[in-house]
Amino acid sequence: MNNFVLELWDDEGEKCTFYTVRWEDHPLNETDKFLEKYEKLPEYKGALQELLSFILDAIGDDHGAIDELFNRHENEVEGLPLHGKVCLKDVTFHYPEFPLRIYALRLSERLVVLFNGGIKDGPTNQQSSLCGEWRSACEFAKKINSAWLDGIIETDATGRVLRDYRNNEEIIL
Repeated sequence: MNNFVLELWDDEGEKCTFYTVRWEDHPLNETDKFLEKYEKLPEYKGALQELLSFILDAIGDDHGAIDELFNRHENEVEGLPLHGKVCLKDVTFHYPEFPLRIYALRLSERLVVLFNGGIKDGPTNQQSSLCGEWRSACEFAKKINSAWLDGIIETDATGRVLRDYRNNEEIIL
């Protein structure tokens, strides 16, 4: 795997900050690639808006990256949206036969790394057109987890900003 940049994607939520990854020699990050691709397809526009609302509103603003919202374990990553029916306070989250999946790595309840994703068109990731995106997300996650455990990346005092061990916000792995 070549070098990639771990970069801020959205820090406007009250509960959670989102990061993403970008290949060092590419101008567009993986999450924005996903968004650009499905914004252009009218049949997925509603699902994309629902998924973004789940990420930015439910996770980013309302609840944070809690276990209940990250229950679709897919090896090193989590698939979003969540699996099954989950009730939190007065809101029920339920996405039966949801057509899109985006992959994420939850570092804490306050920090999530979003990757790429696609259309869930098979019973498993391996039997779906998502296989390539899922494998890439797992590889990114392995490298990020390793850097996290080795102290190469860490959080600031707020727990919502990632830095490398030299205190740089630009993180190249």
